[in-house]
Amino acid sequence: MYTPETLETLRQRIDLIDVLSSHVDLKRSGATFKACCPFHEEKTPSFMVKRGDSHYHCFGCGAHGDAIAFLMTHLRMGFTEAVEHLAERFQVALVKADGLEFKGPSKTQLKEALEYACQFYHYLLLYSEEGHVALSYLYSRGIDLSFITRFQLGYAPKQRDSLLRFAHEKGISDDILEQTGLMKRSERGKVYDFFCERVLFPIRDGMGAVIGFSGRKFQEATPGGKYVNTPETVLFKKSHVLFGLSYSRKRIAKERKAVVVEGQIDALKLIEAGFDYTVAGQGTAFGEGHVQELLQLGIKEVFLALDSDEAGQEATFKIGGLFQKKGVAVKVASLPKASDPDSFLKEKGPEAFGQLLELSQDYLQFAFHFLSRHVDLNNPAHKSALIEELSQSIRSWDHPVMIYESLKELAKLAKVPEEALGGISSPGFSVVKKNAKAGISKLSIDPDRILEIDLLRWVLLSGPEQAQVIRLVTENLPPEMLRIASCRHVLELCIKEYKQGLGMDLLRLSGLFDEALDTELIPEIMQKKVNLQKAYDGCKITLKALLERNWMEEMEEIKQKIQSGTLSDEEAMEFAKRFTQIRKTSPKLKEL
Repeated sequence: MYTPETLETLRQRIDLIDVLSSHVDLKRSGATFKACCPFHEEKTPSFMVKRGDSHYHCFGCGAHGDAIAFLMTHLRMGFTEAVEHLAERFQVALVKADGLEFKGPSKTQLKEALEYACQFYHYLLLYSEEGHVALSYLYSRGIDLSFITRFQLGYAPKQRDSLLRFAHEKGISDDILEQTGLMKRSERGKVYDFFCERVLFPIRDGMGAVIGFSGRKFQEATPGGKYVNTPETVLFKKSHVLFGLSYSRKRIAKERKAVVVEGQIDALKLIEAGFDYTVAGQGTAFGEGHVQELLQLGIKEVFLALDSDEAGQEATFKIGGLFQKKGVAVKVASLPKASDPDSFLKEKGPEAFGQLLELSQDYLQFAFHFLSRHVDLNNPAHKSALIEELSQSIRSWDHPVMIYESLKELAKLAKVPEEALGGISSPGFSVVKKNAKAGISKLSIDPDRILEIDLLRWVLLSGPEQAQVIRLVTENLPPEMLRIASCRHVLELCIKEYKQGLGMDLLRLSGLFDEALDTELIPEIMQKKVNLQKAYDGCKITLKALLERNWMEEMEEIKQKIQSGTLSDEEAMEFAKRFTQIRKTSPKLKEL
């Protein structure tokens, strides 16, 4: 992605001890620095680095690497993210290998301007007469001075050119201010401060750099909504920014768990109380982008501690499903009615909140009770509809073992036989084949088979929408992209029949498909029902999952090559460039 020359300059500038000191408690011993290794538990330091060396080594667990390897393994940064972070830290201007020169302010300049703004707003909150009104409001909310100074809360004054004048004195241009979202421009070209008469919460990236602000009004007379956030910028992408991550990233990456809350004050209050593995969504509903950011940190478990009102419970159901789909264990903290994490901490304290997390219920248990709150479970039809909704949701998850175990758990919760859920050992599960010698039943799980059979199910069982569904498939997915030979063959047959103006049903398929190729295929297709009213939308979801599967695995193959250590620097940079290009072109469905 970047020229070898600029990367070599970066390599020479990096001070490994400076990088490590921000994350590891290094102690000097002669020419060597020692610490307890961050990659495994130990009491006697065996993690060492010498002044001037470009690599660290742990004599306990064998961990070895340079600054980029450390950031990728300890903070779980991506390769390019680690390179760019180090370039910013050691003030190296990276030149792209394609020779294209970036026009406009660099990210470093934008972050510097935002940091100046953060200091300016913080000063006004603490020392200006106007800011004392906002300060009194914060005190009334139980927010004390230590909290304000730790998290650098600020105040945007009523006068709409205060920051502009301050920035100009610092030599910051209007172009930079506009690109950071700190300045607005009217249709007539007049410029003015974006934030006005609001308490400001700095929004930071995962490494602690300010990338935007969230402004909360504290007086009814202030125009606009309760919260106003920095608009989308090159630094601030609302659908991916996790509020509080810079304070929580290290522990989340180490312990592979996180607490998710709704509000900024909730997040900061919990972090201050010692739950420094807490984050919140930012500026938009918590979505797949936020989930992906946490997945990149390697989380295996997430606690949802959202507000106890109806909206909070709806959000809990939705967010929990997003994590479960990706194989993350979800626990739901049951806050008292009319309560949120901030108010709970005030009333009960941190120890009680810790107990609340320990007593959290599993997501499936929460989901069943949440969906059944207005359902008469004594009515067979109503109960059946509820179970069908939940089982369909579970079957859409990505991880077969989680699907398998969750369907069994659902049967227990609903007090119905497992067989009533349409066959728990369904698509992709072969449960009853015995090892003749050992006499042990084996469970064979093939996620590719599960996904591809799901696509065939939509194609074959979509009823009146079949022509539209097959058209959608042909527009987006060549049959050769399927990995299971029998699935690929069936899809080819369906498309061939469609192009000849014919439909495809199981009867026609049985005349064209040699069942000897795959005796289990058609039974597995039939083991699960489809909602004919949602055939097109259901097919879209499966197609997207297939495209993303191939896209992600292509990136993974490239990443493995980069990390193999067998490539030259030039080859590694070429693969890194290709990786970045692929990552930026995530697959998108062509709609009919």
